[in-house]
Amino acid sequence: MRILLLGSGGREHALAAALARDPMTELLLIAPGNPGTAAVGTNIELDPCDVDAVVAAAREHAIDLVVIGPEAPLVSGVVDALQAANIPAFGPTKAAAQLEGSKAFAKDVMAAADIPTAMARLATSEAEVEDALDAFGAPYVVKNDGLAAGKGVIVTDDREAALAHARECLAAPGGAVVVEDYLDGPEVSLFCVCDGTDAVALLPAQDFKRVGEGNTGPNTGGMGAYAPLEWLPAGITEEVLERVARPALKEMARRGTPFTGLLYCGLALTSRGLRVIEFNARFGDPETQVVLELLASSLPELLYAAATGSLSTLPELRWHDGAAVVVVLAAENYPATPTTGDCVSGTEQVEAKLRHAGTALRDGELICSGGRVLGVIGRGPDIEAARADAYETIAGIGLRGSHYRRDIAAATETIVVPDASRPRTGEPTVARWNENL
Repeated sequence: MRILLLGSGGREHALAAALARDPMTELLLIAPGNPGTAAVGTNIELDPCDVDAVVAAAREHAIDLVVIGPEAPLVSGVVDALQAANIPAFGPTKAAAQLEGSKAFAKDVMAAADIPTAMARLATSEAEVEDALDAFGAPYVVKNDGLAAGKGVIVTDDREAALAHARECLAAPGGAVVVEDYLDGPEVSLFCVCDGTDAVALLPAQDFKRVGEGNTGPNTGGMGAYAPLEWLPAGITEEVLERVARPALKEMARRGTPFTGLLYCGLALTSRGLRVIEFNARFGDPETQVVLELLASSLPELLYAAATGSLSTLPELRWHDGAAVVVVLAAENYPATPTTGDCVSGTEQVEAKLRHAGTALRDGELICSGGRVLGVIGRGPDIEAARADAYETIAGIGLRGSHYRRDIAAATETIVVPDASRPRTGEPTVARWNENL
């Protein structure tokens, strides 16, 4: 199979590594890629959001499957153009990608499909934000309605901080925010591969969004992740498929915008039961790094089946034994304005454990070019061993001013899932979207 992968971050390096190691892959092109993807495939100069250029490159190289990594090309309509050219593409159309491109659209879909999620209000003015904050109370949850590279959400007990975030979002042209009720309980990331009518769930994972130990500091694109989740109650994956993924696919099809690609289900296991925090329309970063590290089935076969509507023909997915942990090495001053341009050392002997996210080559030397620089993967028979492997590796990497969390996947045995067997009287079990409270 001849594959073109769009993107340049850690998620794309993880996808490239999994695609390249499969014997089905005859050719792997990555556009534009990074120094890590260049080691497993061939990087080509191409703007993933340039729809015409993507189609032209796919034709020129006789591509059998285009895999879209980041969200921006999806909302640019690259899948629509590829489908019009009869080129299989793994990812949703521009209309279907609204599940990520607009938090309000996603809430509307959840409400229509009776998908359990937080109560929420759409706000387009500061006064509406204030009313919603007062209605829901602390902790306050404010989400940018549009794309924000994973950093458009604030969860805080500080009302002024919540308002400040809302003002920043509202200041953009057409700015709007979604204000939600806070969801308690541990969070889970579940990737569902979809072919428009059905979905196959991958291994659940958990990520760490805040920059500091103990989940302190501002949100980031993700500072680490691990899998599997040994504390996860039995049956959760099938419950998500039946109550979340498949109803969402049915509702999207009913609207005339069938969803094909990766439906990222961000979940909370609350005292009121399973709730959806958010939908994304692509693989999550850095959870992809650990999930694909443990995947034993063929990734190109899986993604091609989704792109061509034939998931039902595949056997059940297989997974490697053991655990995987990824710890993100971040640049100085990330997630504010990261310091870039410094050399990264100590990577040569551990390249197989690295997923490049913000790196570049300068005169043959590896340098930092972004906020999240490297994802360092650890493997082991259990989470503790995988953590030790990841932290031993990251300790040997040098980058002036860099930092990383030292508590990724720590104390997972202490995670408690609230008892949801007796829901609170009067609590809604599905979305109440823009209703008076």
